[in-house]
Amino acid sequence: MAEISSPPLNSLGLPLKEYQGGKSTLCEGCGHNMITTQIVQAVWESGIEPHMVAKISGIGCSSKATAYFLGKSWGFNTLHGRAAPVMTGALLANSGLHGILISGDGDSLSIGTNHFVHMVRRNVPAVYVIADNGVYGLTKGQFSATSDIGSALKRGSVNELPPIDPCALAIELGCGFVARSYAGNGKQLKALLRAAMAYGGLAIIDCLSPCVTFNNHETSTRSYRAVSERALSVHDMDFVMASESPTVELAPGESQELTFPDGSTLRLKATETGFDPSSRARSLDAIHDSVEKGVILTGLLYHRPAAATAADFIDLGADPLVGLGAETTRPSREALAAINKEFLAG
Repeated sequence: MAEISSPPLNSLGLPLKEYQGGKSTLCEGCGHNMITTQIVQAVWESGIEPHMVAKISGIGCSSKATAYFLGKSWGFNTLHGRAAPVMTGALLANSGLHGILISGDGDSLSIGTNHFVHMVRRNVPAVYVIADNGVYGLTKGQFSATSDIGSALKRGSVNELPPIDPCALAIELGCGFVARSYAGNGKQLKALLRAAMAYGGLAIIDCLSPCVTFNNHETSTRSYRAVSERALSVHDMDFVMASESPTVELAPGESQELTFPDGSTLRLKATETGFDPSSRARSLDAIHDSVEKGVILTGLLYHRPAAATAADFIDLGADPLVGLGAETTRPSREALAAINKEFLAG
């Protein structure tokens, strides 16, 4: 009798199916489905318990995606453009959760731009994925704030407004982890997601995600063909936990194969392009230069060590607020009297 092999397990002893969600109702071939597939894979490989994840979205095709991954996590669809403040509140209330925010380009950079800006300023420790297709897919394909100049809709309308670049905006605002990927490059996207989940602050990934219904035609700059032809990765990458990573120094152009404790191997090659993701100014210059050359930079575009987060700014303490009892959170009569006395004295 043939032996039936068991499914592979992660470091928690859980199979991949424990991290999956419902069946997608998005259009067949939609880039958003690749994003959810890689989120499932990345969380599973990272060994994060599904119920320790809070997934938040706004409104739009991308925001439906929370139903398609991590079915055993905490999920909430907010109002249009309001995913950022809801995620901020959720993580302030329960700092023990891992936050995954998935939002569209219209959701984040039109109606939700103000909230996007302040989430970056506060450095809310979450993974923020922008499923960026350059159109409002849920309302029949109008241009969005990230649509390229010169891109045309199926019906012939040509966009004449300059786009907002979410990566350049995030770097300028001070975000410490900024990346761009492409739904057609699953290996790169998964590596960036895993790295973002291990980062200690806000990590933003702008993922170009072609809309097969409204933005995948010959005159679109966001079709699968157009993005594939223009995408330029600044580095070949994978992700390894810091605790598993041996130390290695390579000169530009050199490569070396490393062996890890689990027996897996990885070949590293030092970039010859001179791209330095630790320099804020050079990262912005590289993005601006790529626009002039008509290419799309993908990969980790900017990175600095995680700084103080929103929880640090307001001194929340080590224990999540959600677990504190009334005896801790409710001021006594004496404390309230003292506070009122200070106001009256002032």
